[in-house]
Amino acid sequence: MVSTLDDAKRNAIAVKLADAKIIQQLLIENEERFLRESTDGEISNRIRDFLEDDRKNLGILETVMVQYGVQKEPRQTVREMVDTIRQLMQGSELSFYEKVSQHELLKHQQVMSGLLVHKAAQKVGADVMAAIGPLNTVNFENRAHQEQLKGILEILGVRELTGQDADQGIWSRVQDAIAAFSGAVGSAVTQGSDKQDMNIQDVLRMDHNKVNILFTELQQSNNPQKIQEYFGQIYKDLTAHAEAEEEVLYPRIRSFYGEGDTQELYDEQAEMKRMLEQIKALNPSTPEFKDRVRQLADIVMDHVRQEESTMFAAIRNNLSSDQTEQLATQFKAAKNKIQQRLGSQATGAGV
Repeated sequence: MVSTLDDAKRNAIAVKLADAKIIQQLLIENEERFLRESTDGEISNRIRDFLEDDRKNLGILETVMVQYGVQKEPRQTVREMVDTIRQLMQGSELSFYEKVSQHELLKHQQVMSGLLVHKAAQKVGADVMAAIGPLNTVNFENRAHQEQLKGILEILGVRELTGQDADQGIWSRVQDAIAAFSGAVGSAVTQGSDKQDMNIQDVLRMDHNKVNILFTELQQSNNPQKIQEYFGQIYKDLTAHAEAEEEVLYPRIRSFYGEGDTQELYDEQAEMKRMLEQIKALNPSTPEFKDRVRQLADIVMDHVRQEESTMFAAIRNNLSSDQTEQLATQFKAAKNKIQQRLGSQATGAGV
């Protein structure tokens, strides 16, 4: 039997991530609409920057959701809120100022949701922290957007009330606020981040890091129930990761990585899957359970070292940045479908 870790807590985080995704999609729709309605060149440029960030951040959210491995639907109340705001944005009842004001409130909601997920992850487990790590960049950018939106709202509000322009010095005050915020927390949450989408190496490395954490936590636990739960998460993560690699990645790299080396990757994963099934049938209270998990970890980590050294090098040398990003998108989509299938099988089988 395969149990999962802290189902109630993990499901609650998964719902919060699903809520954040549909709000992120609404933010993008809003900004596309604002660009069509804006008549101010500088405001348009700033909204255009927001839109670029938010499109990238939607991809990050989708990556986190797949990496997290628990798929849930957004709450009905959030769906209804999004539909209501979308109708208001499309209509003429609100002025441009009022629409941007609603947008700023959505940004605030995203910031709070991201922070809550981060804090909750600290309570649930180190593997969850690893999975949601990229959200830090999204949180920081949404907070920076909020500061700029305050400046935009001041300018639009003064124009709406007086027909005259506000003091343009507002922009320097906004930039000062962003700089202060960046100095306080930016370095901690955005190191290594840039404007590019994740490539296949980034996504695989996240998977590798998460399963390594799970192996470590399992070995450190003496509670048979927790040991079984950690193994349940390992089972699901490794199965989805391996099947997605075999569906998307390995066929793509075979021509330049080599027939023999690529087949070795397939063979290693076949052995890994056999061990997963064998361990699943064992009693987690017995010493044999941990011994077999340790053997599995050795096989997996050897496999990881090969992928992150020779395979990653072959990918860098033979695929463009666009191709590696496209491969990451395909891998995430395949993994998402596999996770959904595994989830429905587990529900049907009562495991």
